[in-house]
Amino acid sequence: MKKTPLKLQRSVHNLGELILLVNRCSRNKIETLATVADLIESGRVRFTSHGQNVRGRVC
Repeated sequence: MKKTPLKLQRSVHNLGELILLVNRCSRNKIETLATVADLIESGRVRFTSHGQNVRGRVC
């Protein structure tokens, strides 16, 4: 029997809320920073401004 993939509900959060959510699951600030940077660079997190997608980059 095939397993069906879980469908995650998309939710709308701002950048501060994203950082707080990741911080709850990480061990320290460095791990939080690395995880948020990876989410932004990989494109798993989308930013919007007035309904238009905005590209996020980590410098």
